[in-house]
Amino acid sequence: MAFDPVAFNPAGFSTDFAELSPIFHVEQVQLQFQVAADFAAVQVANNVIILALVSGRILRIDLANPQDVDDIDLPKKSSEVGTIRKVFLDPTASHLIISTTHGENFYLHSRSTKPRHLSRLKSVHIECVAWSPALPSTSTREILVGAQDGSVYETYIEGLEESFMRREEKYSKLVYKTPEGQPVTGLWVDMLPGKPDLRRVILTTPSAIMHWVGRIQRYGHDIASIFAKFFDSEGPNIQDFRDNSSPYSMLSISPDSTDEEDPARIFAWLTGPGVYHGKLLLQPANSELGAHVFSTSKLFSKAAIPTMKSTITSVALTEYHVIILCGTDIYAINRLDDSVVFQEAIVDPDTTVLGLCSDVKKSTFWVFTTTEIFEVVVMDEDRDVWKILLADKSFIAATRFAKTPAQQDQVAVAHGDYLVANGKYVEAAEVYGKSSKSFEEVALTFLENGEPDALRTYLLAKLVTLKPSSLMQRVMVASWLVEVFMSRLNSLEDELSTITSHAHASETSSDQIKARLSKVKEEYQQFVSKYKGDLDRKTTYEIISSHGRQYELLCYANTINDYSYVLAYWVQREKWLEALNVLKRQTDPEMFYKYSSVLMASVPMETVDILMRQSNLKPRNLIPALLNYNKFTRVPLNQNQAVRYLLYVIHQLGSEDAAVHNTLISIYASHPSQDEQQLLQYLEAHTGDSQYDSDFALRLCIQHGHVQSCVHIYSSMGQFSDAVELALKHGNVELASIVADRPEDDPALRKKLWLSVAKKVISQAESIKNAIEFLRRCELLKIEDLIPFFPDFVVIDDFKEEICTALEDYSHNIDQLKKEMDESAVTAEHIRKDIASLDRRYAIVEPGERCYICQYPLLSRQFFVFPCQHAFHSDCLTTEVVKHSGVGKSRRIEDLQNHIQQGLVAGKKREKAVEDLDNLIASECILCSEFAIKRIDEPFVLPSDDVAEWSV
Repeated sequence: MAFDPVAFNPAGFSTDFAELSPIFHVEQVQLQFQVAADFAAVQVANNVIILALVSGRILRIDLANPQDVDDIDLPKKSSEVGTIRKVFLDPTASHLIISTTHGENFYLHSRSTKPRHLSRLKSVHIECVAWSPALPSTSTREILVGAQDGSVYETYIEGLEESFMRREEKYSKLVYKTPEGQPVTGLWVDMLPGKPDLRRVILTTPSAIMHWVGRIQRYGHDIASIFAKFFDSEGPNIQDFRDNSSPYSMLSISPDSTDEEDPARIFAWLTGPGVYHGKLLLQPANSELGAHVFSTSKLFSKAAIPTMKSTITSVALTEYHVIILCGTDIYAINRLDDSVVFQEAIVDPDTTVLGLCSDVKKSTFWVFTTTEIFEVVVMDEDRDVWKILLADKSFIAATRFAKTPAQQDQVAVAHGDYLVANGKYVEAAEVYGKSSKSFEEVALTFLENGEPDALRTYLLAKLVTLKPSSLMQRVMVASWLVEVFMSRLNSLEDELSTITSHAHASETSSDQIKARLSKVKEEYQQFVSKYKGDLDRKTTYEIISSHGRQYELLCYANTINDYSYVLAYWVQREKWLEALNVLKRQTDPEMFYKYSSVLMASVPMETVDILMRQSNLKPRNLIPALLNYNKFTRVPLNQNQAVRYLLYVIHQLGSEDAAVHNTLISIYASHPSQDEQQLLQYLEAHTGDSQYDSDFALRLCIQHGHVQSCVHIYSSMGQFSDAVELALKHGNVELASIVADRPEDDPALRKKLWLSVAKKVISQAESIKNAIEFLRRCELLKIEDLIPFFPDFVVIDDFKEEICTALEDYSHNIDQLKKEMDESAVTAEHIRKDIASLDRRYAIVEPGERCYICQYPLLSRQFFVFPCQHAFHSDCLTTEVVKHSGVGKSRRIEDLQNHIQQGLVAGKKREKAVEDLDNLIASECILCSEFAIKRIDEPFVLPSDDVAEWSV
């Protein structure tokens, strides 16, 4: 697949640029004032234009404020110093040097309007100036001045005369002389990055260009020559064309580069054969730099433009083009491929054009005649750079300059084709992934050439460029990548096995394959981690499983947090420790519920350790796993892991779930050891909380024959009769007697229970005497209660004492009852006397006594008098009782009053109603009885009372 940059053109990409605006066009500048004389020389820097007139005047114009013009005269007349020949303006427009035809030179600072004569440079016809790279500053600092006689002077000019000593030049020293005295037509000085004491100097003559790199000499803070030994200690690199046929020669430097990847500026030297141009490289920072600069430079011959008939008189540099002035014609040459991109005649052939100049700070370009100013406007000059670099196969650089997606795509496709043609498939894959070249074509190219690594790289790059909305395409590409990864891993392992099996195999080859295998595995891990969202889970599992890649399978499952799959994988292979390692990192309770059964059956202790560390589990959901484990385990209860976990849940977590407690009882009761000590301890510890199902526990204990536990449960349920019966049934008299003593607050029940125990004891006792001794533990049992249980033929001597004691007790009780009867007769007689005295009871009412409620005379109407001597009117008492009695009593009083007052009852019924009413109203005094106590929360002073009456 050969790459042809000329024929290359992706579908849909137009190369017709006719509709685009031209990169260069010339505009005439209209001055806002009249100029009295022709221009002698012109310079532009930092948006400032200097117009030197043949009359000896200097016009300084700030283009930001063109209406403000500084009109400056030389300090001496033209007849004395000659006319202005050339002017030199530094890049910051702070310093201006003026040179005349008589060799007189003047200096003008930007903040001054008085040029100063440079006496140390008298009779020096200046051709060029190399300004200090340390600008801007108030002084020129160390500058190099090139003269017409081939001399190079170093000088230092102070900026403002009022701030410094009288003499303007601190020093002026001849530091170099060109061979054969050729005039110095160009000078340039710059610093190399990171080397503050290192300088590069470029000097041009009409036939040669020289390049120095050397260290300058400084003497503390003293102002002295720094180039005094520079040219003697360093030898230049020289490019000599030995052609003095053209009277025009100059050096032009481009503005600062805007390309961050390539910050080097460009130089252009006008010489007889044409324009010699190249990059001012920055490395290496030694004397070899000049050789590198010249080796990468090239000559543009004027013969390359057949229409160019005149001599090239001036050049200027943009970032990517060389602007050439040839007579009255302007040409713009692309310096990358020497193609002519612009040509225009700016004035009539008979017009004198002074030359070209450029503002390296503002990247503007100007053409001057003796009377007119033109600006060469540059727009979007780098728009075609990418095509030139593409044709030159500089693909990386072309990518930087490709601005539109279509341009970038064209570069990417061409770059990929070029790499494939040179067998660099992996590099091509990375580039193809960023292009629009047919997916099928690229994939087939790599498949046909047996390049799995390149295919993998291409698919990864393509996955990056696919839109998130292209779900199907992303899933397909991602799935294919999984297949490619698995195939590549298998092939590398096969290669490694083959090499290992050969005794004489190279160890280096084995290490290389191991390194590649490790790299592919790492790439796979990064891939699944980054693009797990684009992989279909089921499809991916099937692909990896089909290749038998265990590690990659688990890597994918862990990446997508499919821990259920990982657990199932290890469980199926009975890798219990691996399964536990996965389980202990989980927080989802469902994972524990799902796998606890199988793990409890195989590694119970470790599983319980993990379960006990989880605080978000519901123990109820783990009961099936615990019961399944208990079903098959045959270990003592103190080693039973289900019991251990349940006890932890009950005692440490405080679980009150009945299912948990019932499960523990079930395990205790069903244990084959028949030891009910731990079961009984549990039941005794939880007797009062009722956290387990008593019926369930009772059935289990009966089923498994745990008598003590059954008796305890019966007792806790209050079924003492059943408990005693069960204990006696199993011959455990001692247990039955303990249970019979428990109902302490119910003597009848307790006696009944003990009678059951007595019956059993007497029936089993070898001697009645021993039975009687045992039954003495209950004080409720009497000998007469026990006699029915004795055998029909028994010797009375065994319990004679008990019978005598019982008879004595009966005699004592009879005497006591007789005494109580006598006391009752006396009490009854007293009661009869009290009743008889009630009929004769009376109370004395004084004439002025008043009702305790209304305070009116008591005798004014019907009243009641109580034994406590409190007296009330009948109606007052009734109102007060109704007011503070309950609803029922109040309603009853009102009904009786209505019946009596309305005559609804008569005779005995009326008497009965009156009696009932009196009983309701006058049953107790309302001031000193319970009636008053119930009103204790009422305040002494009511809202209706006069508070002033209570004042002290």
